[in-house]
Amino acid sequence: MARQKASRPATKTAVKKRSGTKAAARSSARKAVKTKARAAAPKKPARPRQRIAISHHREEDFKADGLRAYAKYRDLGIAAATHGLAQAHVIRLQGPCDPAEVSKLHFHDVEFQMVYVLKGWVKTYMDGQGETLMKQGSAWTQPPKIKHMILDYSDDVELLEVILPAEFKTVELKA
Repeated sequence: MARQKASRPATKTAVKKRSGTKAAARSSARKAVKTKARAAAPKKPARPRQRIAISHHREEDFKADGLRAYAKYRDLGIAAATHGLAQAHVIRLQGPCDPAEVSKLHFHDVEFQMVYVLKGWVKTYMDGQGETLMKQGSAWTQPPKIKHMILDYSDDVELLEVILPAEFKTVELKA
C-alpha cells in the first residue's frame, strides 16, 4: 500500500511537469505568431517634423490665387509647416455677391474642414442642414464630401478655414 500512495504523487508530479512543458511550448508559439504579425504589419512612414509657422497680417498677402475666382486668400503657412498635413487661410469673399458665380453645389474630398467667420456674414447651404446664416463669431465643420454651397455674403466677409489634408480635390456638382 505504501507503494501505491507514493506512486500517486509521483504520477501527479509527472503530469504537472508535462502540462507545464506544454503550456510553455504554447506560450512560445503564441509569442512567435504575435512577433510575426507585428513584423508583417506595414509601418506608417514617419511624418517629417513639423515646424513653427508665424503669420502676421499684411494686406499684400491676400492673393487671388485660390480655389475661387471671387475670393482672395491669405495663406497662414500651415501647409508648409506641416508638410501638407493641414492647410489654413483667411478668405475674403469679394463683393457684391453674384449668385450665378458663387452658388454652385460642390464637395471637397477632405478628412476635415472647419470654417470660422472673422468678419461680416455668409449664408450657406449644406446637405442635410439646409440654409444657415453664419455671422461674425460663427463656426462650423463640414464633414468629408458633404455637398454644400455659398448662397450669399456681406461685402466685408472674412473667413478662417482649416482643412486636412492641405492638398485635396473639389468636385462641382449639377444642381
